[in-house]
Amino acid sequence: MPLQKIGKMSLKNSGGFVARVQFSYLDDNGEKKLTGQSGDITLGFTKTYDPGEMGVPAGSMVYMHVFVVWGTDNEAKRAFLYEKGNVSVAHYNISGTTLNNDLGLSDIS
Repeated sequence: MPLQKIGKMSLKNSGGFVARVQFSYLDDNGEKKLTGQSGDITLGFTKTYDPGEMGVPAGSMVYMHVFVVWGTDNEAKRAFLYEKGNVSVAHYNISGTTLNNDLGLSDIS
């Protein structure tokens, strides 16, 4: 089954910590790369990002990666195919504590 194409990903922070979005992706050599970090997302806020604007090449297999300030990072299990300009958004929610958090896909719209 082919990967679902998306153009953006969003993260809602429902946890008691500060989170920053990063994306991991596979480069042309099949090596996993990690982008730089977004700005802070605090409790109750949702931010949406275009992976391409953070360095993910079009056509890459991409994962949501959340940097948890002073805590344990979390990476989504599901990959998507990044397509610049695609209107589909993968919505994620992170909850829990700095050292014990859960990252889940809420929906795709």
